[in-house]
Amino acid sequence: MVKNKVKFNIKNVHIAVRKEEIPGTVTYEKPFPVPGAVSISLEPQGELTPFYADGIVYYTASSNNGYEGDLEIAMTPDEYRQKVLGEVLDVAKVLFENANISPTQFALLFQIDGDQKSTRFCFYNCTSTRPTVESETVEETTEPGTETLTISAVPEASGIVRGKTTEETDAEVYNNWFNEVHVKQEAAV
Repeated sequence: MVKNKVKFNIKNVHIAVRKEEIPGTVTYEKPFPVPGAVSISLEPQGELTPFYADGIVYYTASSNNGYEGDLEIAMTPDEYRQKVLGEVLDVAKVLFENANISPTQFALLFQIDGDQKSTRFCFYNCTSTRPTVESETVEETTEPGTETLTISAVPEASGIVRGKTTEETDAEVYNNWFNEVHVKQEAAV
């Protein structure tokens, strides 16, 4: 089996709205694309806590509080603004932001290319901030602006934070990664 030596290029960003209609039972809507991925940087959240005994670090506890960071994209799609940020389209087709509406949780799916095979990721329990509104005047050259969404991915009640494909991932799962959110499958007993 040939393994990747390097990684590069984020693409195929998708969002799947998270539903918890029955407490403890999570489902996801069909993922929708968020085109124009520029970069992603999700930093692990948590800490190491040493316990001292016998004059040494006797034990170290590690906490996993998920990830937090930025997804930079060309432009935030209106579908994202409506389904995740809760913005509302009126009859005149004007999109309104409402401070009284909380963002919806979602799964974040994306792909990072490798020299042999792309790795596909899913962060399951995410929320995001609104993008900043900014632009610059055009000078001698036109340089496109981008928008940044700060993403927080916290553990599910089960402890699951993210999934990622490997070289051995089942071909059907790999090929359908952006068609539906893959949830952890237990081996049949």
